Order: sequence, then C-alpha cells, then structure tokens
Amino acid sequence: MDRIGIAASKIAKGNIIVYNITVIALIFAFALFVFLIAGAAIMLGLIIVGYIISGVLFYDFSKDWIGVVSICMGSLTVVVGFFAVMALIRNLKFKISGND
Repeated sequence: MDRIGIAASKIAKGNIIVYNITVIALIFAFALFVFLIAGAAIMLGLIIVGYIISGVLFYDFSKDWIGVVSICMGSLTVVVGFFAVMALIRNLKFKISGND
C-alpha cells in the first residue's frame, strides 16, 4: 500500500490534487487487476470442481452454478474492495506536510 503513495508522489511532484487523483487511479487499476486475476483463478477452480462433481455424482450441478459463482464473486468483491478502501485511506493526503 505504501508503494502506491510513493509512485503517486513521484508522478505528482508536489501537487496535492494530482497526487490524490493518481492515488485513486492507481488503486482502481490495481484492484481491477487483482479482481480479474483472482476471479479467473476462482472460475477455473469452480469449473474443475464442477467437472469432478458431475463425473462422480449424478447431481445436475449446472442448476446451482449461478448461485455458487455469485457467492464466490461477491466475496471476492468485498475482499478486494476492503483492501482498496484501506489503501485509499492510508494514501490520501489533504495537505502537504512541509519541513518546518
């Protein structure tokens, strides 16, 4: 989380408005990247589990597929959103701390 602030401060070069906009953009981009990568891994895992279950049990897993995917993706959204908000709280600045 600290690296977001370091990168944003190098981009902003002292401008607090540009710093905050850069922090928000970096957090959004990173959260989207993590969500896509983790979501793809979760979907791959669910597909593999679905094939194993359909081969072992005679239960039609496709009926409940949407519910399982919704719960998994909703949980992932909550976790990624929580960490994004924590990074945002940690890195937003309202005034420049000067060397007094």
